[in-house]
Amino acid sequence: MRPADGSDETGQLLDEQITYYRALAQEYGDHRLPFSGGDEVVTALDEFRPTGNVLELACGPGTWTGRLLRHATEVTAVDSSPEMLAHAADRHGTERVRYVRSDIFDFTPDRRYDVVFFGFWISHVPAELFDSFWTLVADCLNPGGRVFFVDDGYRTPEELVDGEDSPIVRRRTNDGTAYRAVKVPHEPAELQRRLTDLGWRITVTATSTGPFYWGAGDRA
Repeated sequence: MRPADGSDETGQLLDEQITYYRALAQEYGDHRLPFSGGDEVVTALDEFRPTGNVLELACGPGTWTGRLLRHATEVTAVDSSPEMLAHAADRHGTERVRYVRSDIFDFTPDRRYDVVFFGFWISHVPAELFDSFWTLVADCLNPGGRVFFVDDGYRTPEELVDGEDSPIVRRRTNDGTAYRAVKVPHEPAELQRRLTDLGWRITVTATSTGPFYWGAGDRA
C-alpha cells in the first residue's frame, strides 16, 4: 500500500507521522480535544456491538481497546509504535488481546475478522492511499464482516502552516519538537459518498456537538 519508492514525499511524510506518534506516546493524554460529543460516539459503538474477533487498526495507547473488549471475543490491536503498544498492554493485558507492531500501510492480515475498528485514524490516511486502505479493510474482513470508525475534522490555525487547503499539519510534542502529519478534515456526507463509490454500505454520522463523527456498516 505504501508508495513503492520510500524516498518520495508521501513515504517521508508517513515516516515522520510514525515518529511523531512514537514521541507522543508518553504524553498522549495531554493532547485530547476539549470538546463534547464523545459520549455520542461511545454510545454508537456500544449499540453497534463489535462482537466476535475484532481487528483494531492504529490502536494507540489502547483508548478504545477496552470498549471493544466489552463485546469482542478477542481483539487484535495493531500499531506502528512499540511505545503505544506497551501502554495498551499495560492497560488491558494479554488474555484477550493480541498486540501486533506494524505500519498500517504495510500491514498484511494473517486471518480474517468479524469487525474492523479504527479510532482517529482515517483522517491520517493520505488521499492517494485512501482507496488502497479500504481494500486492506476489505481483505481483513470475514464474509458479512462489519466496520466501525470514529474520527474528527478539527485542525487548529497553528497547525495549518501550509494553509487550509493542505492535508498536512505540523504538530508539536510538549518539548516543542515539530512533526508533520496527515490530517484530512473529512466532511461526513462526502466521506460516506466516497465509501459508497468504493462499494461500501457505511453510514457516516456527525455528533450533535463537537467535531466528531463515526461510520458504521459493511460491504455492499
